[in-house]
Amino acid sequence: MEVLYEDNHLIAVNKTCSEIVQGDKTGDTPLSETVKQWIKEKHNKPGNVFLGVTHRLDRPVSGVVLFAKTSKALERMNEMFRLGEIKKTYWAIVKNPPAQPEGELVHYLVRNEKQNKSYAYDTEKPGSKKAILSYKLIAKSDNYYLLEINLKTGRHHQIRCQLAKMACPIKGDLKYGFDRSNKDGGISLHSRKAQFIHPVSKEAIEIVAPVPEDNLWKKYESCSHMSNV
Repeated sequence: MEVLYEDNHLIAVNKTCSEIVQGDKTGDTPLSETVKQWIKEKHNKPGNVFLGVTHRLDRPVSGVVLFAKTSKALERMNEMFRLGEIKKTYWAIVKNPPAQPEGELVHYLVRNEKQNKSYAYDTEKPGSKKAILSYKLIAKSDNYYLLEINLKTGRHHQIRCQLAKMACPIKGDLKYGFDRSNKDGGISLHSRKAQFIHPVSKEAIEIVAPVPEDNLWKKYESCSHMSNV
């Protein structure tokens, strides 16, 4: 487990694409339990360790995940997420170049629970939720393009669904139109950075997650000076 940041109130780790943040029907050990055990052993804590989940990443997605170590921090972080006060930056490797090198996408997403999939529409539909993100092309290689994405809303599969809608499916994402899976079973979507004001100390915090151990990712990381990351 790669710990990116820790203090008395928060801990941030770099999730791999095989991990689940919270327990689900698979019965696999969630990242939250792994972090709890790590805290217990590192700090020699007797009894139960408090750990609050402040947000989730889809299982096939890698990158920054923030947990709260105190109930006070959890309550404040939940409120900050609700108010959009935590800026999260994602990197996505996509198959096709976007029509414009940067822009904002606004769609209305309808979630299909049975398929565990969301569908994007240009106009409002019954039961739809408005989804907004901005993107910027920051690097390219022979076959792929690297987009930097900032979420304005947090919807189910939002980045995956909206990028697919603009004909830029994420590498490895079979569910949203990519033609083959990645070797590691994940998709090439990485929660690269989280920026926020600490809920207790009020300091400005910036947490950056190194990219997965993959040649294409490493190539992009080395040329990321093209962006402000």
